[in-house]
Amino acid sequence: MVERRPFLDFLTHLILLLGIAIIAFPLYVAFIASTQTAQEVARAPMSLWPGSHFLDNYKAVLTGSGRTPDVARMIWVSSVMALVIAVGKIVISMLSAFAVVYFRFRLRMFFFWMIFITLMLPVEVRITPTYEVVAGLGMLNSYAGLTLPLIASATATFLFRQFFLTIPDELVEAARIDGAGPMRFFKDILLPLSKTSIAALFVIQFIYGWNQYLWPLIMTTSEDMYPIVVGIKRMIAGGDAVTEWNLVMATALLAMLPPALVVLLMQKWFVKG
Repeated sequence: MVERRPFLDFLTHLILLLGIAIIAFPLYVAFIASTQTAQEVARAPMSLWPGSHFLDNYKAVLTGSGRTPDVARMIWVSSVMALVIAVGKIVISMLSAFAVVYFRFRLRMFFFWMIFITLMLPVEVRITPTYEVVAGLGMLNSYAGLTLPLIASATATFLFRQFFLTIPDELVEAARIDGAGPMRFFKDILLPLSKTSIAALFVIQFIYGWNQYLWPLIMTTSEDMYPIVVGIKRMIAGGDAVTEWNLVMATALLAMLPPALVVLLMQKWFVKG
C-alpha cells in the first residue's frame, strides 16, 4: 500500500505547474506580440493583453505583402525538406542495417564501423567540401541540394541494426523454408516489426530536418528556396533598420505548427518506439 502524503502531492503539482509556466510564458508573449503592431511591441513595457491586429499580421506574413517574405512558401520548402530528409534517412538506414545484419560479405563490419564513425563528423566539420560538391553538381538553390547531403544517418543505421539483431534466428529460418527471398523477408517480416521504430525515428528526423539552419543558409541564395528557419533570421533587420517584431513572432508561431502537429499525430507510435 502506497502512503499518500498531501504535502508531497501539492509540491509535485506545484513544480509541474511552474515548469509548464516557464515553458509556456515565452510562447504566450510571442502570441501576444503577433497580435499587436510593431509600435506597440516596441513600447516598454509591452502589453500582455492580445491586440487587435491578429488577422492583419498573419495575413501579411502568409501572403508576403509589403516587405514581408512569403512565409507560406518558406513553410512549404521546410516541409518538403523535412519530409525528404526523414523518409530518406529511414529508407537508407533500414537497407544499410539489413545488409549488415543479414548478408555475409567481406569487410562487412569494417563498412559498418566506417558508417558509425561518421557520427564524429557533423555537418559543420564537412560543410566546405560538401558545398564544393553540391556547387559543382549545380544543385545550389534546389531541393536536391537542400536534402541529399543530409539524407544519410549513422545513428538510424545503428539503431536499426541493433533492432534487427534482436529478431530470433528461428524467424529467419522459417522464412527461408517458406521460400521467402531477402526482399520478401524484408517487406513481409522486418517492416511490420519495425513500425514503432520507424515512427519514432520519423518524428526525430522530421524535427531535425525542419530545424536545419546552417546548411540552408550557405547553399541558398534565392528567397524562393529559403526554409522557414532561415526566413525568420532574414526578417530580423540589422543596423539601423527597424525589425517588425510582430510579424517575426507571427512567423515563429507558424513555424512551430508543422513539427508540433507531427508530434501530436504520431505521439502514440513515438512512445511505443
